Amino acid sequence: MYMSDKKYTIKRLLNTIAKTNPRADVELVRLAYEFADNAHKGQKRKSGEPYIIHPLGAAQKLADMQMDQSIIITALLHDVPEDTNVTIEEIEHNFGKDISILVEGITKLGKLKYRGVERYIENLRKMFVAVANDVRVMIVKFADRLHNLETLASLPPKKQYRIALESLEIYAPIANRLGMGDMKGRMEDAAFQYVYPKEYLWVKKIISERYTEKERYLDETQAIMKKELEDNKIPFNDIHGRTKRMYSLYRKLLRYDRNIERIHDLVAIRVIVPSIADCYAALGVVHKLWRPLKGRIKDYIAQPKPNGYQSLHTTVFCEGGEIVEFQIRTQE
Repeated sequence: MYMSDKKYTIKRLLNTIAKTNPRADVELVRLAYEFADNAHKGQKRKSGEPYIIHPLGAAQKLADMQMDQSIIITALLHDVPEDTNVTIEEIEHNFGKDISILVEGITKLGKLKYRGVERYIENLRKMFVAVANDVRVMIVKFADRLHNLETLASLPPKKQYRIALESLEIYAPIANRLGMGDMKGRMEDAAFQYVYPKEYLWVKKIISERYTEKERYLDETQAIMKKELEDNKIPFNDIHGRTKRMYSLYRKLLRYDRNIERIHDLVAIRVIVPSIADCYAALGVVHKLWRPLKGRIKDYIAQPKPNGYQSLHTTVFCEGGEIVEFQIRTQE
């Protein structure tokens, strides 16, 4: 007997779309769901769940990211040609050429299997071809992969390891290259425990010991920063704390000889402002309040990272000698 994942329902999906994209044709999305549900009828996942939970889960992730309806519909239909008797032609007849091309692209990528480093380059080439043809194919594939990673527990250990390793070595780097940092981080964290189980437990312990204390301190620092921006009439959209993702922290610990005391961005404060000029003004406020660490000011606005990432980073000594990283960027 499986425990159904109540997180993923067609009602929730349609509600999310209605909120984030009022112009979307939610009835078409509902029809795509019913079409996929009917095509997958009788099929079960390894967990025992009805198969439709998987495409529904992938579609929900994309709706949460405020993707357009064509991408969400593609996610609902993405496994239909590969796993059922329904053809690409039938999908085109019911949902149009654009959707059928995207679904066909996903189907082709679904045939790629990770077989070690000798196939690594070939798989990367095929994925970059998919990106060149239509980046939406890879966006749906990322959501598909993320939902699969989050439900790996029901698979045999060897398959868990293979899928997780493939995600760390192929999917996450491509997501990063496309500037989808949140998707990259979520895939890495979901795969981490299956590829490096001992290291995962070690990092989890560090986080449980450090984050609660740090997060309390961040609340106070954010309040000080917010007041100072208001006093200086510098507009801002949001100020919030963020904790470093588990796999990202693990990789950084390896670079610093596993010494947590050398990691200064375990938690960080993100300041979101309307314009680039406001970014530099906000940076001035941070440095007026707190002394910056030497060599820790990075201007990724003037010199963006290769994947297009733009932000100002500075690490400062706050009250009580606590070291905090600030990341200042525009909403865009």
